[in-house]
Amino acid sequence: MSIRLYIGNLPKEEIEKSELQAVFAEEGNSITTKLIKDRKTGKCRGFGFLTVNNDEQADQIIEKYNGHMFKDSPIKLEKALPRTKSSEEGEEQQTSKPSASTPSSPISTGSSKSKKKSRRGSNSKDSSSSGDSSSDGVRPDPRWAAELEKLKQKLAAQPTN
Repeated sequence: MSIRLYIGNLPKEEIEKSELQAVFAEEGNSITTKLIKDRKTGKCRGFGFLTVNNDEQADQIIEKYNGHMFKDSPIKLEKALPRTKSSEEGEEQQTSKPSASTPSSPISTGSSKSKKKSRRGSNSKDSSSSGDSSSDGVRPDPRWAAELEKLKQKLAAQPTN
């Protein structure tokens, strides 16, 4: 079973994969490197990955090369976290969570594609039912609903001039 290692603290300049591979060359041909580059500039994004054959070899390489100088930067080696669907979904949920400074409606969950579809659907519904009041179709943020209700009552109680 192959083990992926994270290589961090790489210099953010133009680096070739062969240069990084040369650092780990004495470990043999069974090791592969992957350098993560910016698509537009072609410069290194500051990290990469190293794939080794087994756990023991991974531990030996971490111990041997962690802190090793590569182009005037001490590289950082550690076992890479595995990619899972649950972590990707967690990232989506974090990005779609409403923040305290910008309250949003509770309907805005899911991906951006589903948001667009739900907006289109609600727009067509609103145009067909123009006789309804606009407050029925929009739900306030539940964090502020009680405060909003108090404000509505105060406004309704004020005498009109």
